[in-house]
Amino acid sequence: MHICHHLPTKPLALLALFAATFPLAQAQFGSKRTPVFNNLTPAGSAAPAARPAEPAHIDGMDDVAPPAIKQPALLIPREAASEVLTPSQKAIREADRHFQFGKFYIQENKPAEARAEFDAAIDTLLDVPEGAPDRGAVEKKFEDLIRLIHRYDVDSLGSGLSMESPVFVQSPLPEILDLTFPIDPRLKGRALAQVAASSSQLPLAVNDAVLSYVNYFTSERGRRIIIYGMKRSGKYRPMISRILAEEGVPQEMIHLAQAESGFVPRAVSRAAAVGMWQFIRGRGAEYGLDSSRTFDERLDPEKATRAAARHLHDLYAQLGDWYLAMAAYNCGPYCVERAVQRTGYADFWELRSRNALPRETMNYVPAILAMAIVCKSPQAYGIDLGELDAPLEYNTVKVAAQTNLGLIADAADLPVSEIRDLNPSLLRGFAPAGYEVRVPRGKGPMVMAAMESVPEEKRASWRLHRVGEGESLAVIARRYSTTSTSIVAVNSRLDSSFFDAPEQGEMILIPATLREDVVLKTAARARAKAPAARRGYAAKGRTATGRAGRSTQVASNAAKTRKTASR
Repeated sequence: MHICHHLPTKPLALLALFAATFPLAQAQFGSKRTPVFNNLTPAGSAAPAARPAEPAHIDGMDDVAPPAIKQPALLIPREAASEVLTPSQKAIREADRHFQFGKFYIQENKPAEARAEFDAAIDTLLDVPEGAPDRGAVEKKFEDLIRLIHRYDVDSLGSGLSMESPVFVQSPLPEILDLTFPIDPRLKGRALAQVAASSSQLPLAVNDAVLSYVNYFTSERGRRIIIYGMKRSGKYRPMISRILAEEGVPQEMIHLAQAESGFVPRAVSRAAAVGMWQFIRGRGAEYGLDSSRTFDERLDPEKATRAAARHLHDLYAQLGDWYLAMAAYNCGPYCVERAVQRTGYADFWELRSRNALPRETMNYVPAILAMAIVCKSPQAYGIDLGELDAPLEYNTVKVAAQTNLGLIADAADLPVSEIRDLNPSLLRGFAPAGYEVRVPRGKGPMVMAAMESVPEEKRASWRLHRVGEGESLAVIARRYSTTSTSIVAVNSRLDSSFFDAPEQGEMILIPATLREDVVLKTAARARAKAPAARRGYAAKGRTATGRAGRSTQVASNAAKTRKTASR
């Protein structure tokens, strides 16, 4: 997520920035020395532990063969003695050291020390003068560290993996299409000039219907939709552009995803369509998007984009017009074909003038054309997009057996939430056998090497842990709710004397219990003890299970309408 365009140099500026971007930021970063983590032991309550020794320099880690399982506790590059660094480069190196030390203390279950190191990392970057060379690199590092620190905070420093249901976001489309907007006559000349001056693979009509949406998207409310969607599009735009080109679909069709979901992979509509391209289950299966209790490929940005591009290409081949193909994407091809047969016109604007299409569909095409026009030259309409989110870059690792995401995060040395965000199609806290899991680019060899140390049949629950300085076996066992004896038993490659004083930096196996089993058993006991009145209350759909039941019924009813025949 892009946090800022210019790195603030004062704590108060940083506070204002976080209050607008991160819900927890104001509490976490109110001043330069405010703790990063909430609800943790104050730094003054205990003397900070001695820092671990700095590790040896490791060059080109991502460009060499997979590393051995045993690695230094901290992988901090050490600059060559002859290297001359600018103040900005020195600050970036120093901030990275503090951040790595903070992660080390998290492993040691020392939150106060971790908080202090994370704060020091941020302070180091804040102290760089405004006019220093390589200012852009400092700002980039600042944003990267804020994102990662926030992730560790979200994960609450816990060793277990939360199995909570994925969070879905409401599709913005109903809000856009259910309203009518006035026409600003001053926009017509500007829009015509912008369209004439730009190249487009899709003809961009400029008429009253389109201009009404241009007016909306340049209003305060509509501008937020444009800015939010365009910023997020940075993550996926290169991938979407490539796939649209490969499938022979105009590049402007990217704005279907902007209208349908705002480029949110877990967007959901009232008609039970989900994902960035809003497929219902049946249409998704038609284009190879599988789903089960554990995963739903409609939520996979790349696979869903491929399916949407092929669907649009098929609609164009069937109807012979891109505007009609867009309309059919919304209301279904048979709805459009019936409208053409009734009126004798195979032209979207003619069908619209005769009210031959559903109201939502009649607004759908103009809204997308207006988005395309505004996004081609946002500055001409007074919209400052700022910097788009950085494109996602990742490796894929095919898991041979069911594997919990916590284990993958351990192997990649990342918060679990980072792995979840790269794999939005996973509905539970694990990847099923044969699934291709995405990990940040460059982490693939490390993950594959670490996973080889875990028996396939244990990857659903076991974890990996890198021993911290002075960390005892009993402390490690308590952290993962297991026993010291069990840890010794599964680490037979290590001499038994190792566990008398575990060596710092050693990666050891942890025979943890799958958290989901605990959650399900606890929920089952709670339901068994619930009084009849409470069970009746739940049966009426006022629990998560009830909501899911209502969603299924809504999807069943909506499938009979022209709208849900669309995707």
